[in-house]
Amino acid sequence: MQNHKLKLLVRYAVLIAMTTVMTMVIQIPTVGTEGYLNLGDMVVFIAAFVLGKKGGFIVGGFGSSLADLLTGYTHYVPITLIVKGLEGYIAGSLLETKIGRQKPIIATSIAGIFMAFGYFIPETFMYGKAAVASIPGNIMQGLFGAVTSVLLYTALKRSNVFN
Repeated sequence: MQNHKLKLLVRYAVLIAMTTVMTMVIQIPTVGTEGYLNLGDMVVFIAAFVLGKKGGFIVGGFGSSLADLLTGYTHYVPITLIVKGLEGYIAGSLLETKIGRQKPIIATSIAGIFMAFGYFIPETFMYGKAAVASIPGNIMQGLFGAVTSVLLYTALKRSNVFN
């Protein structure tokens, strides 16, 4: 039993670290909102595949907000904790459904689109109408993460990495 708990803890730690790194590796600044586009959503969705909705929430929230903290986007830390955490939770919840298991791209895409609008709401208070400019880039980021995570998870599953 202890071995199982240790394996689970290591999975959480590795996926949080990977989310942080993938969020920091490539950052494309967004127009009008002082935010950035990144590759972290891919790992958030992988966490939702591997660890479920709880893991998706924890990895998405902590891994992504840690990247914001480390790269100087401190004003986004609480927003990211909630939005990316919910993105992972939504993906994990939808992946547990029949359609999510059959067509995981739908589950991850819905969560990615949620993320775009999840950031838009607080950004309207921060930047006013300029927040609209972040929606297309965030949708592209979410959908890119959705597609790449499904491809990567499918490949990893076929290679028996999770056994």
